[in-house]
Amino acid sequence: MKRKKQNNLFKDFDKNEIDIFKKFKTPIDIQHFLNEIDYNPEYITRSPKEILKHRKANCFEGALFAAASLRYLGYKPLIVDMMAENDDDHVIAIFKQNNFYGAVAKSNTTLLRFREPVYKTLRELVLSYFEFYFNTLGEKSLRSYSNPVNLSKFDKYNWMTTDKDLEFIGDYLFEIYHHRILPRQSIKKLNIADKEVVDICFSSSIPEGLFIPEKK
Repeated sequence: MKRKKQNNLFKDFDKNEIDIFKKFKTPIDIQHFLNEIDYNPEYITRSPKEILKHRKANCFEGALFAAASLRYLGYKPLIVDMMAENDDDHVIAIFKQNNFYGAVAKSNTTLLRFREPVYKTLRELVLSYFEFYFNTLGEKSLRSYSNPVNLSKFDKYNWMTTDKDLEFIGDYLFEIYHHRILPRQSIKKLNIADKEVVDICFSSSIPEGLFIPEKK
């Protein structure tokens, strides 16, 4: 019955697209696929089906694709939004193994992608990104994160296969409650990230897809 329900959820994908999902045996396989496709610098949010068609994705699209792929593997399609200051926000798809959190993500940087399922809480998982979440000036910019959002709530809009822009999901993420990571007085004392780490992080970035921070 579970397989029948899953097949129904993916009925609008063609055989070639399903064959790609079938290649994903574990979450890291999904990450490898996202690493291989191009980064999409456009301000657009395509569905997983459209991502398979265009072979490119930004971080939000990557999270949607990862959530759909994790769903095919039997996980819930969960994403978490991370908000930043003077920087782009970041969205990750999360999963649990043996009651520990892990994540799959597309990023225009090298250090905000996959996380092994070794984190006891969602906060622990999010904080694993903190030291590597900085803008091109090296300012550590992560400020808050949402509770997990189950994308099945958007099934009526065919979020996995529509050819329409899914910007409304982004609007939803912007409106929901986010947990603050640290108080304002602590933000003022944050150090600039090490230049070598910054250089590594942006070493393979698409320049037109990078946030241009305001200099303070």
